[in-house]
Amino acid sequence: MNWMKTLADCFLEVGAQYPGEPRMLVSDIDGTIIDMRYLVLSVLQSYDEERGTAYFTRLRPSDVTVHENQIEQLLERLAVPASERSAVVDWYLERRWEEDTILATHRPFPGVFPMIRWFQLQPNTSVGLLSGRPEKLREVTLQSLNRLGDTHRVHFSDELLIMNPGEWDKDVEAIKIAGLQRFQDQGYHVFAMIDNEPSVLEALAPMAEGTGMLLLHADTIFESGPTSIPRGTARGNNYGLTDLVASEEALPPNVQLVWHGVNDEDNLRQFFASDVLWAEFDIRQNSAGEFICRHDSFEVTPALPDEVWLYFERVVREIFKHNRAIKLDLKGGNDVLDHVLEIVIDEGFTEDRLWFNGDIETTREEGFRRIRAEHPDAIVQCPIAWLSPLIAAAPAEARKTLEMLTSWGISRFSVDWEHHLAHEMFDELVSWGYEVNFYSVPDLEAFLQAVLLLPSSVTSDFNFPQWHRYGHGSGKEGRRIAYAIDTEEKG
Repeated sequence: MNWMKTLADCFLEVGAQYPGEPRMLVSDIDGTIIDMRYLVLSVLQSYDEERGTAYFTRLRPSDVTVHENQIEQLLERLAVPASERSAVVDWYLERRWEEDTILATHRPFPGVFPMIRWFQLQPNTSVGLLSGRPEKLREVTLQSLNRLGDTHRVHFSDELLIMNPGEWDKDVEAIKIAGLQRFQDQGYHVFAMIDNEPSVLEALAPMAEGTGMLLLHADTIFESGPTSIPRGTARGNNYGLTDLVASEEALPPNVQLVWHGVNDEDNLRQFFASDVLWAEFDIRQNSAGEFICRHDSFEVTPALPDEVWLYFERVVREIFKHNRAIKLDLKGGNDVLDHVLEIVIDEGFTEDRLWFNGDIETTREEGFRRIRAEHPDAIVQCPIAWLSPLIAAAPAEARKTLEMLTSWGISRFSVDWEHHLAHEMFDELVSWGYEVNFYSVPDLEAFLQAVLLLPSSVTSDFNFPQWHRYGHGSGKEGRRIAYAIDTEEKG
């Protein structure tokens, strides 16, 4: 049973069965959202630093295989002298829930925040938190979670966090039952609950059976025995979005999707078979002066003897005939720009179906100004990886540069998803009111994460076999994405 797929199916079924009713996914925190191994590791290593010992110097998160409440077992396995274990335990218990420790050591499980973001974006849907942590940790818990979730635009509100009114480990199962009942009393249809403790899920089983609520076991590290997991509970520890989102039709409609580098016949055919509106073509001249679709210059990737080209005039006609939209990546100087502007005018494209992209050093100020003058309502874009150091280190100066670029007619800025400052650049650009396009999105999981940030657009190769999309890539450095065909006979 794929637990995220089961969760997605449950969400859709509840929506169909109870239309208009506020839905809620409820999640535990420790061992479900937060990977507690990092806290254990950090506090133990701080003991070494303070005492001058070396018991935990080489300890890695993967070496922590016990629950955070069972640290004595780990000390025994690591052969910490029995005479010192008591001091280590005292150190650990005293510091593990300090505010500084929580803020410095909490790490989310991979994919958990994008998954939460997905549900927070769904209509009439909320994500509630139900934790065994005591109330005295409310403020720092919200601060920590919202700091970690900020990269994914995830935010948790105080009213959707229910915590333990007593002390640690007191009546946790009863608190979880009461917490779910409280969410239901507030008018939410709690369609699913995620927890890593089997004993909690066992306690919730009668409630789930009566309401149809799906129970999900985060199969991470837990304290209670796994034998108590209720029948029908979905289990897993991979929060992948690819199991939640079935196709591009389920994505936020206000994010424009662009099929990257449709520079060959196979890519063109795949694009037309999809529902993606925008196709991007790289336009340059060959040695004969013809205008073709090719990513690389001939200096970088010399032409092969049998190389077959898509001609620019033809793809423009094809895109127009199929009532699609065209994104033109200008890979040349004035000659390319002159021809591109002439052809798109001749073909009769409306402004809402035109998008021009060019590098600063190639298109230059005069090129961008000309595009904007001739197409006042088209999208005009440039990539800005070159501006990333300034955005990070001197944002005020970066804004001046962006203001200059917008005065040229540029209306959207393109950010490399794999750039180490991509999220920081995106946050700054959006906060300054600029439109952002993400590109170089390597796979479906990254694509979904990018789309859920709600940029203006995402440009992708659409090499997503899970969605029956088989984009071949733009041909950068002469490479194409290949797909294996399973010819094994199914019996």
